[in-house]
Amino acid sequence: MEGFQQFIPLLLLFAVFYLFLIAPQRKKQKQERQFIEALKKGDRVVTISGMHGKVLDLNDDGTCIIETGAGKIKFDRAAISMDKSKRLNEPAKK
Repeated sequence: MEGFQQFIPLLLLFAVFYLFLIAPQRKKQKQERQFIEALKKGDRVVTISGMHGKVLDLNDDGTCIIETGAGKIKFDRAAISMDKSKRLNEPAKK
């Protein structure tokens, strides 16, 4: 029984690590994956690098064509920021 008691702090540390670091990260990854899968033509998006544009085409190879002020640019879908794009599409708060 004494040997088991030595592992209790280690198990508690792992549980806290999982609850505060791993689980929230997995939840965010799932939300981002759903966001990328839900993209459609005409959506206004912002990339991770800050490029604003509108989705013109979605390709099966995981890329998309975005129309920006500089023209049409091909991006990987993973380069689209979920947080920034949602803020862009929110109605203005008064």
